[in-house]
Amino acid sequence: MRITHFGHSCVLVEFDGTKVLFDPGTFSHGFEGITDVDVIAVTHQHPDHLDPNRIEALVEANPQARLLSDPQTAQQQAGRWEPVRAGEVLNVGSVQITGGGGRHAVIHPEIPVIDNTVFQLGTPDDPAQFVHPGDSLWVPSTRVGVLALPAAAPWMKISEAVDYLRAVAPRAALPIHFGIVAPEAQGVYFGRFAEMGPPDTEFRVIEPEDTREF
Repeated sequence: MRITHFGHSCVLVEFDGTKVLFDPGTFSHGFEGITDVDVIAVTHQHPDHLDPNRIEALVEANPQARLLSDPQTAQQQAGRWEPVRAGEVLNVGSVQITGGGGRHAVIHPEIPVIDNTVFQLGTPDDPAQFVHPGDSLWVPSTRVGVLALPAAAPWMKISEAVDYLRAVAPRAALPIHFGIVAPEAQGVYFGRFAEMGPPDTEFRVIEPEDTREF
């Protein structure tokens, strides 16, 4: 599995010959001009996960890509976007994509909770080899290979992120959703995850526009 991080929550996962681009949002850069993507997947409608000013050009540059999102975003975007709900399973090439979760984390009791689909990539025998939770702390029921771990958010404390990492206990974890953290402060978060995560979990940071093999 080859993963490229474009900042914040946007990652390109190349898995078994299939390329899946997740959450091309306003805080992410470097995904512009990407072609030959098989899937563009959006976990939810917030602009830091779906940039309204750049998504059209990205779709036009990838006419062959399957467009997947949570149900509310699919309804808003219309056209070719397909809603993926919790429990739904579909296949792109040799990769199985399974929907999970369903709802965004609560930001504040007075703010309506929106849809948020957790995307799991894998095979029928190992369905969660990669998991992108968006803005959710939903725990998959099967063993997770690589977890894209939300590191910091207005709706989350660092203790919640640590507890989520421990609950999932993936083989490896990489931080995402830290575009709201000043670069000089990112180590505060990354250090806690590396020190307090499960002992068998490999914690790896992928710098924006860098690539790592898992």
